[in-house]
Formats: sequence, structure tokens, C-alpha cells
Amino acid sequence: MLGEPAAEPDGLKEIAEQLEAINLALARKQAARRRLLHRLLILLCIALAAAFALLIREGSPYLGWDYRDPETAVLGVGLHALEWLFVRAAPIAFIGAAVGAFLTGKRR
Repeated sequence: MLGEPAAEPDGLKEIAEQLEAINLALARKQAARRRLLHRLLILLCIALAAAFALLIREGSPYLGWDYRDPETAVLGVGLHALEWLFVRAAPIAFIGAAVGAFLTGKRR
């Protein structure tokens, strides 16, 4: 500020060291977030693949239900709608998570 004596070189050196320490802490925090995101995306890929495997293995059990009962019919239609949405949306989510996991991986 005006009227104050100029900062001493030692004061500048202290400020530079503090800024360097803050920068290092922020870099470590960002790297930790990146690793966490990478692991979460890999887990999402695994979960989606496991859900698809389960659907293939178990099939659609509601197809053999007796739909003359209205409550059973509503539940069967709801399950079919959820399965239909999953089969349509999961591949897009899987591809997005795989690309995200690739992009958040370690840089060489």
C-alpha cells in the first residue's frame, strides 16, 4: 500500500514457500479426487456387466406369471418396463463409464 515500506526479500520468500505448500496440497487433493473417480467408474462398469450377466442367466421370470390377477399384471408390466429401460440405457452408461475410466487413468 502507499506509504508503507517495501516488503523485504525474506517476506517474499516466506510467501512464496507458503504458496508452494498450498499449491502442492491442492495438487494432491486433485489427484486423490481423480483416483476416486477412476475407481468409481471402474466399479460402475463392473456393476453394469454383472447386472447384464444376471439378467442373461436368470432371464425374465415375470414372463411365466399368471396375468389374470390385476396386481400381478401391474407388477409384471412394471418389471418388464424396468428391464427394458435397463437394457436400453446400460450400454450407453457402460460406454460412458469405460471412456471416463480410460480418461481418468494414469498419464504416462
